[in-house]
Amino acid sequence: MSSQKQETFRRLAAPDIRARKGGEPLVCLTAYDAPTAEILDAHCDVLLVGDSVGMVVHGLPNTVGVTLEMMILHGQAVMRGSKRAMVVIDMPFGSYEGGKEQAYENCARVMKETGAQGVKLESGPTVAETIAYLVQRGIPVIGHVGLRPQAVLTDGAFKAKGKTDEERLRVLAEAEATADAGAFAVVVEGVAEQLARDITAAIDKPTIGIGASSACDGQILVVNDMLGMFDWTPKFVRRYADLRGEIGRAAAGYAEDVRARRFPAEVETYFSKKPATT
Repeated sequence: MSSQKQETFRRLAAPDIRARKGGEPLVCLTAYDAPTAEILDAHCDVLLVGDSVGMVVHGLPNTVGVTLEMMILHGQAVMRGSKRAMVVIDMPFGSYEGGKEQAYENCARVMKETGAQGVKLESGPTVAETIAYLVQRGIPVIGHVGLRPQAVLTDGAFKAKGKTDEERLRVLAEAEATADAGAFAVVVEGVAEQLARDITAAIDKPTIGIGASSACDGQILVVNDMLGMFDWTPKFVRRYADLRGEIGRAAAGYAEDVRARRFPAEVETYFSKKPATT
């Protein structure tokens, strides 16, 4: 063994996140690769390997086509790049809806193969029982209510939720059932401020908002949206950078230098060693 002392880090875990209810807001972002995870790690409490990777990295039209293997691959990369933040993996469409046993088998596989500290499930009307089953067997779970991207084919589009009294009551009931089932936090997406406020007040677990106002106990954004990688982003996104523009300008400068034979210059070129003189 090496005699050099290894610096150790304790990652945040479900109890740490759960304890932030009503306290300092939780900072969460998505991450899909090791270099990005390394940069975000110092600033985030939770890094979510979101199934949004299908859209923002792989160019899919929605998240329905994301596979378990894709989530595991990206989860492994994020774990390699991070040290402190809790890493949570989205369970993709079709990996947990078929029953409690199917959900446990797939969630256990994800956690074993990635080393992540938890999983996230979209909390449809039948999912609370599955969440309870998973939590009882040692799998930390974040729920997800409101706008559920995996339900896009049923809804017909990405639509905000809670516009009618019936819908508000349904989303609130799903959030309460999710928390009661043992989820240590609940993502609340695409709902009006009052509904987000009602959910946050009604459950004893932290709410993490995305398009759900500052009434929540924390916030999450898709990192590619936050960094300005796309021409269009949803109303709830604030861009903190213009990486699309920066990358375009850098690529244009590179192309110009290559075509003008300014790159590579002498400083970027290897040369043979001069023969020794006698």
